[in-house]
Amino acid sequence: MKTARLHAQWVKEEAKRIGFHACGISRAEFLEEDAPRLEQWLKSGMQGQMAYMERNFDMRLDPRKLVPGARSVVSLLFNYHNPDSVGGDDTPRIAQYAYGEDYHFVLRDKLRELLDCLRARIGQIEGRIFVDSAPVLEKSWAARSGLGWVGKNTNLITREQGSYFFLCELISDLELAPDGSMADYCGTCTRCIDACPTQAITPYKVDGSRCISYLTIELRDQMPQWAQGQWKDWVFGCDICQEVCPWNRFSRRHHEERLMPHPDLPLLDRDAWVEMTHEVFGTLFRRSAVKRAGYDRLMSTVRLVALGDAGDDNAE
Repeated sequence: MKTARLHAQWVKEEAKRIGFHACGISRAEFLEEDAPRLEQWLKSGMQGQMAYMERNFDMRLDPRKLVPGARSVVSLLFNYHNPDSVGGDDTPRIAQYAYGEDYHFVLRDKLRELLDCLRARIGQIEGRIFVDSAPVLEKSWAARSGLGWVGKNTNLITREQGSYFFLCELISDLELAPDGSMADYCGTCTRCIDACPTQAITPYKVDGSRCISYLTIELRDQMPQWAQGQWKDWVFGCDICQEVCPWNRFSRRHHEERLMPHPDLPLLDRDAWVEMTHEVFGTLFRRSAVKRAGYDRLMSTVRLVALGDAGDDNAE
């Protein structure tokens, strides 16, 4: 056990050196409490068109099915808060996490560095890194390891800096001393629930099919009639439930150069967004998560938000 504690302490020190805000550790075991919640969420159809959420149910609940022989789940937080808003004042907006380079690339590089350092110090270990690209219930693992609590808006919230964090994991067969979970500090607050324009949030549950992030990124059909006009400026993702969260008054600006927006992005006004060409889109979002939506999908949302142009074939 002494060795497990020493290794855990060293992992956390290395994670901090690499640039992660926080690091917590859990035992790699079945997430018994999450199983019925996930099953009910799926049965209610709250995944919308996100069919991938229905696959690999067992893997989402047991990391040992992802990494045979896994003993520890290392959860890490990486700050992406940038208070300099891109958009606003009737200008289309994108979620903060998408301002700069796609976080998958940024965090994978840092996780690989952490895993390489771990192997160099301890020896050969079996492990995999995960950045929102595999069936991992990352918020559950982060909460289990004491990094924060899952709030009423289902974001992981920390007392120190709120919720503007990327979550990622290193799952390995190395035994590490686990951390304990922490209390829920949402209290009686309902600001995120009250502020959501599409009523997607109920306490500790989000109907993904109504979430603005889903509607502007995941949905491949035309925007449903009921959703049109429900929000005024979000064209890729949404930060409303984070902007109103009292804990985010403690959020601090990140210092990762790769997450900074293209210098021309904050300069776009409403007309520039509406008139954006393929070439400009490619320049501004060359390595951004915004590319996931694609030019046509993004511009359809931009026109709907900026001009109220819903087209003639919207889904009912």
